[in-house]
Amino acid sequence: MSACLPSSPLPPAVQPTLLRDTRGRALRDLRISVTDRCNFRCTYCMPKEVFGKDHVYLPRSALLDFEEITRLARLFIAHGVGKIRLTGGEPLLRKDLGQLIGQLAALTTLEGQPLEVTLTTNGSLLQRQARSLKNAGLSRLSISLDSLDDATFRRMNDVDFPVAKVLDGIAAAQAAGFERIKVNMVVKRSTNAHDILPMAAHFRGTGVTLRFIEYMDVGATNGWCMDEVVPSAEIITRLQAQFPLVPLEPSAPGETAQRWGYANAQGQHDPALGEVGVISSVTQAFCGGCNRARLSTEGQLYLCLFAHQGWDLRSLLRNGSSDADISARIAQIWGQRTDRYSELRTQGLAPENQGNAPSQPTTTVQRKRIEMSYIGG
Repeated sequence: MSACLPSSPLPPAVQPTLLRDTRGRALRDLRISVTDRCNFRCTYCMPKEVFGKDHVYLPRSALLDFEEITRLARLFIAHGVGKIRLTGGEPLLRKDLGQLIGQLAALTTLEGQPLEVTLTTNGSLLQRQARSLKNAGLSRLSISLDSLDDATFRRMNDVDFPVAKVLDGIAAAQAAGFERIKVNMVVKRSTNAHDILPMAAHFRGTGVTLRFIEYMDVGATNGWCMDEVVPSAEIITRLQAQFPLVPLEPSAPGETAQRWGYANAQGQHDPALGEVGVISSVTQAFCGGCNRARLSTEGQLYLCLFAHQGWDLRSLLRNGSSDADISARIAQIWGQRTDRYSELRTQGLAPENQGNAPSQPTTTVQRKRIEMSYIGG
């Protein structure tokens, strides 16, 4: 950590203020994209026909540097954030990422607890970086893995990357001492739904929590179709046909996953067997408890994964604005938040202007939602 960065999360002249949006939702979770680059071309996220070899990425000067990210993190912590997740793109492509993790891990929450610093990765670079990430202070890992079948996995990542190397990365993370590892599987009916049971059987009893994610209509390039969505209720039904499950309580307020524990012969959860989770953002919207904000690679603040636009915080960082001014702007943005896209989609009422800045007029002109690769999942 840089010697000039204080470990206190509370900057001078900034008073701690727990924020609530227009629906009473607190701000507790900040997801920060550290790069718009990825070495996979998953069809549901960065399809090759859009993100081809000629795709122009953001210049390095446009990206927030580590000191800017840490400064903003401290301001968000002063508003109640207790967890930061680093995303991308593929975050392990960002050079010297351990330095940023160290700076963030040195921060403490308003409750005086260590900040929880987590990271989502496709696992391709994890085998050689797992130990350094752990040593830097990373709290836990989420790894995207959509199939154990090598041919299916290669088709889905669309760069012919073998599944064995991702599994080697997970093993390296466990050997490095990561105890809370989650594997995320996006399920598409015609592509990898047949892998639901094999994935569950593979990770059951390993200490790794498997989460099944409904295929979402994020962005405008993934060709989303409702027919491809496998509802989480169907996933649980398939699992229960082979593995007895019992429902578990949420582990934290605003948790997106519904948790199910593997049961023993007595019908009780066996912690040694672990658990699975389902994220039902299409069929069972959880907007009402959403406590997450997202910061893009170039410092745009987004209040919803399905937003059309964000709010520019980078210009405030670079034009000499004080911590107090930036903090006030964050409070203003969150205080006017109304986002509930998934609820409206479920009701068939999702407007094209969902995600508009409060200060701008609404419009019926259709606009593209921000891509998941830009603001992280």
